[in-house]
Amino acid sequence: MDFRISADDRVGNQPAKGGKAKARSTRSERVEPSLGRSVGVFVDDERSGGNGGGGHGGKPPKKSGGGKPPRRGKAKLSKPKKRRSRTGGFLMGLLWWGFVGCLWAGLAVIGIIVYYGAQLPSSDTWAIPERPPNIRILAADGSLISNRGQTGGEAVTFRELPYYVPAAFIASEDRRFMSHFGVDPIGIFSVAIEMIEARGVTRGASTLTQQVAKNLFLTPDQTLGRKVQEAILAIWLEQNYTKEQILELYMNRVYFGSGATGIEAAAQTYFGVSARNLSLGQAAMLVGLLPAPSAYNPKANPDKAIERQRIVLGLMAQEGYITKDEAAAAQIDPDETVRTRVAGSESYVADWVESLMTAYLGEIKDDVVVQTTIDYKLQKDAEFIVKEHVAEDGPKRGFTQGALVAMDVDGKVRAMVGGVDYQKSQYNRAVTAKRQSGSAFKPFVYLAAMEKGYTPDTLAEDAKFEYNGWSPRNASGKYAGTVTLRQGLAYSLNTIAARLAIDVTPEKVVEVAMRLGISSPLTPVPSIALGTQEINLLELTSAYAPFANGGYGVIPNVITKITDKDGKVLYEASDAGPGRVIDPKVLAEMNDMLETAVEVGTGKRANLNGWEVGGKTGTSQESRDALFIGYTSAMVAGVWLGNDDDSGTSLSGGNVPAQIWSEFMTKALAGKEPAPIPGGSYAGQLVAQQVVDPTTGQPVIDPNTGQPMVQYVDGGTGEPVQTTTDPATGQVVAIDPATGQPINGLQPVQAQPAPQPEGQVIDPATGQPAMQYDPATGMPVGQIVDGGQVVQYDPNGQALDPATGEAPQGQPVDAGQAPIDPDTGLPMTLVIDPATGQQVWVPSAPANQPQQPQAGQQQIIVPQDQIVPPAAVEQQNQPVYQTERQQRTLMDMIFGN
Repeated sequence: MDFRISADDRVGNQPAKGGKAKARSTRSERVEPSLGRSVGVFVDDERSGGNGGGGHGGKPPKKSGGGKPPRRGKAKLSKPKKRRSRTGGFLMGLLWWGFVGCLWAGLAVIGIIVYYGAQLPSSDTWAIPERPPNIRILAADGSLISNRGQTGGEAVTFRELPYYVPAAFIASEDRRFMSHFGVDPIGIFSVAIEMIEARGVTRGASTLTQQVAKNLFLTPDQTLGRKVQEAILAIWLEQNYTKEQILELYMNRVYFGSGATGIEAAAQTYFGVSARNLSLGQAAMLVGLLPAPSAYNPKANPDKAIERQRIVLGLMAQEGYITKDEAAAAQIDPDETVRTRVAGSESYVADWVESLMTAYLGEIKDDVVVQTTIDYKLQKDAEFIVKEHVAEDGPKRGFTQGALVAMDVDGKVRAMVGGVDYQKSQYNRAVTAKRQSGSAFKPFVYLAAMEKGYTPDTLAEDAKFEYNGWSPRNASGKYAGTVTLRQGLAYSLNTIAARLAIDVTPEKVVEVAMRLGISSPLTPVPSIALGTQEINLLELTSAYAPFANGGYGVIPNVITKITDKDGKVLYEASDAGPGRVIDPKVLAEMNDMLETAVEVGTGKRANLNGWEVGGKTGTSQESRDALFIGYTSAMVAGVWLGNDDDSGTSLSGGNVPAQIWSEFMTKALAGKEPAPIPGGSYAGQLVAQQVVDPTTGQPVIDPNTGQPMVQYVDGGTGEPVQTTTDPATGQVVAIDPATGQPINGLQPVQAQPAPQPEGQVIDPATGQPAMQYDPATGMPVGQIVDGGQVVQYDPNGQALDPATGEAPQGQPVDAGQAPIDPDTGLPMTLVIDPATGQQVWVPSAPANQPQQPQAGQQQIIVPQDQIVPPAAVEQQNQPVYQTERQQRTLMDMIFGN
C-alpha cells in the first residue's frame, strides 16, 4: 500500500485553506463526556496528542514540505486533562444510583402511606373511643367486693399513681417515649440490626403511642397496612395529646391477663390492692406481664413472673428511675411464694349484682359504684364454714358442693355463698341453680291448710293411701297412725302433707307459695306437697322471711344504692314490699309448728342458745339435695348441700345443713339481744290491718293520699284502736280517744309501709290521678280504681257503693275505722274468706265465742267436733279432725328421737 504524508500532515505546518474547516468538522463529531461516562473521557485524553493524528511511538512526525519549523517547546499543544481514577468514578456512580434509589424508595413509601392512609376515615372524625364502663361493687361498710364489666377495673389518672408505676412502663416498653414523635426511628433501626444479626424476628419496634393507636383503633393483624396505619395514628395522637395523657390511656387499656384490662384491674386481680397503693415490686411484676400475660402470670408461673420482675427493675435502674439498691430491695426472694389475691365467694355476689344492672339502669355507658347490703365479715364467715364442712364431711357423705343465703327479716341479703371454689366454678348454686326443695316446701302446704281452717292440733292419719295412682310414702318407711299437724310438720311426714295438699287443692298451695315469694314456675299437682318441683335457694329462703317478720312479704334485695363516679345517685332502694301476706293468727300457728320442728323434730340440730328458732329441713329423692331453712326474729338463712351432677348422697337436711346453719347463725347473731319470733300471742301488741270494703272485698283507698287505708287493732282482742305517731320515735302508739293519752300495755310498732294501689284513673293531660276536689269542702270528688273496682267518692270524701251510688251501710271508710255493725253498734271484725282468700268484715261476737260469718261466707274457725276430711282420706276412712293436742313423745317413741 502506498502510504504518503502531505505537507499539511506535518507538525507545525499551517493548515491549507479549507483544512481548518475540516479540522473543526472533525472536532464537532466528537462525543462530549457526561456524568457516569468518565472512563471514555479518560481514554480520549490519553489518545489526543495534537489535532487528531495518529501517534508513532509517541514521537512527533518528521517535517515534510516548506514552512517555518515551529519553535521547540513553543508549540501550541492541547494540555492533557488530569486522569480520573477508576475508583472515584465507581463511587460517584454508586452515590448517584443510591440517591436515585432513595428517591424512588421515598416516593414508594409516600405512596404506601397515602394508599393505606386513604383507607382510614377522615382525620376530622378521629376520636378516642370510650372506655367500657366499670361496675365497682362495694359491701355495706364500703369495702370493695369486686369490679365487674369488660375491663374488670375502673380507670385511674396518671397523677393518682406512685411515680414508679408509669416509670416502669416507660423503662420496659419504650425508653425514648418522652422524646420521640410517636414513631421511634432509632428504635426501628436498632431492632432491624438485631433481626439481621439473629436472622429472625427478635422483638417489636412499636412505641407506647403506637400500641395505644393499635389498641384503640385497629385490629391486631400483623400486616404492612396495619403497621402503616398504626404509625399514622400514633403521630396524630402525639400532635393532639400530651405524653401524660397518652401514657394514661395505655395504662388504663392494656391487657394484663386473667380478665384484667388496665392497671387498676390488674392490681386488684393479682394483689387485691388498688393501683394507687402498688409497691415498687408489685408494679414491676405487673409491667413484666405485658409481653406475654399468660406465660408470666404470677398465679400460674411465679418463677417466670419473678424473673420478669427483675428484668423490669433492672431497666428502671438503668434508666435512672430508681437506684440499684432500690431495685435489689424490691425483688422477691426466689424461695418466697408470690402472694396474689384469690377470688372468694364474694365473687358470686359480684356476678349476681352485675346481672341485675341492666334491670336497674338499662344500658350502662359510664362507670358506676354499687353499694350493696352484704356484710363482708359475715360473707367470709359463711364461706369458711361451708368450705370447712364440704372438705370435712363431703368425702364421708358423698357431696362436693354447698351454698348459703342469709338475709335480714326485711329481705336485705347479708351473705351469699354460691359454691365452694369460685376459681374452679363460677356457677352460682344459690341464685342460678334450681333444685328440688323436698320437705322444706311443706310450710306452704301447711299455711294453705291453716288458712282454710285447720289448726296445729288438728289430727290426721299417717298411713299409706293412693290418690289417682299416686301413693306417697314416708322416707323412713314407718307410719305413726294418728298424729297432730304440728307433729306431722315437725317430723316431716309425707303422707300428712300429701293429704293436706289434696284437700286444699294444689292450686291453692301454688298461690300461697307465690304469695310468700316463690317466683319459679310451679305446676299444681299433688306431689308439689313433697317439694318435687325445682326452685332456687334464694327465693326459698326469702319465702320464709314472712314467718320471721310478722307476716310481711319481702323482695330479696342486695343493692341499696347506685351512683356514678361523681357521686350522683342513679338508683336508691325502697322499703316498699308486697305488704302483709300472712294473717297474724295464722302466722302464730305456723310459727308454733315451725318452732316445734326445730325443738324436737328433724331440725333440732339447728337450736341456738337463747334464741327462738323456727325452720324446716328438706331432703330430695335419693338425697340428691339436702337443705335447712331457718329463722330467728333477726335473720333468715338457707343452706343447700349436694353435687353438681345430681348424684345421690347420704345427707339429710337435719344433719350437715342444720349444723352449718347453726354455726353460721351463731356468728351472725353474736352480740345481739335475743328476741322472740313474732307470733304466738299477739296480746298487748298493735297489729296493722288494711281496711277492706265488704261489698267488693278490696282494700279501701284513702282519698287524700291515694293509698290503701290501714287501721290498728289490739292483737289480743282484735278491736280497733285509735293511734297516733310519736314524733320523737316515729312509732305508732295507741291512745285513749277520750283523753288523747297513750294506752298502757299496748306495745308501739313501727308503721308498716302501705301497699301500693293496683291502679288509678289518670288524667292524660296532667299525668295525675283524676281526682277532683270540692272548692267548698276541699274534699275529693271523683273516682279511683282499686284492684280493678271503680270507687266513687262524695263531696265529704265518703266512698260510695258502686251498686247503689250511696254510702254503704255502716260507713266502712269513716276516718279509716272499721265498719260499724248496725245491729250491735260495735266495730266489725276483719277475717279471711277461705273460699276467696279475701279479707271481709263480719259482725263482732261476744267474748269467748267464735265470729259468725255473713251470709254466703264460710266459717273460718273450726268447731271442736267438726270433721274436715279430704276426699281421698274419706275413701280410705282415715279422717283429719279436730281434737286435743297429743303428746309429742308419741313421735319420739315411733321414730326413735
